[in-house]
Amino acid sequence: MDLRKIKTLIDLVEESGIAELEVKEGEESVRISRYPTGGLAQQVMLPPAAYGQYPQPPAPAAVAAPAAAPAAPAPVAPASNQHIVKSPMVGTFYRSPSPGAKSFVEVGQTVKAGQVLCIIEAMKMLNQIEADKNGVIAAVLAENEKPVEFDQPLFAIDPA
Repeated sequence: MDLRKIKTLIDLVEESGIAELEVKEGEESVRISRYPTGGLAQQVMLPPAAYGQYPQPPAPAAVAAPAAAPAAPAPVAPASNQHIVKSPMVGTFYRSPSPGAKSFVEVGQTVKAGQVLCIIEAMKMLNQIEADKNGVIAAVLAENEKPVEFDQPLFAIDPA
């Protein structure tokens, strides 16, 4: 595989926000990963029977617009000394390992580096997002079971 192809693949990984890409051409293969082993994102492979574990978003229905929509809460601005954990990928944000289960972390809880904070589901893969610093969860900045974008703030952590 020539270096131009590898450079193109690296650019593709950076632009798309995916965590890892592996390409095989005959006996040659290359794996490009955003994170070193033990990094922020950790993929968990599930058997096909577990794919339906989280509810799928309902299909859009033709409904008349409500007269007055409730105001969305204003986003919490993190303090300057807080560490922000951002989404390493595009996907669906889940605070717990399964519907109805206790959340991985709550506001006010002390966390250690490497502790699982949430799961982001992307392309039927459940990616565990871990704390990269010790501290106390000051705020959850994403909404459970809602889509998140690459580099979107997920948690604010006060230093320990």
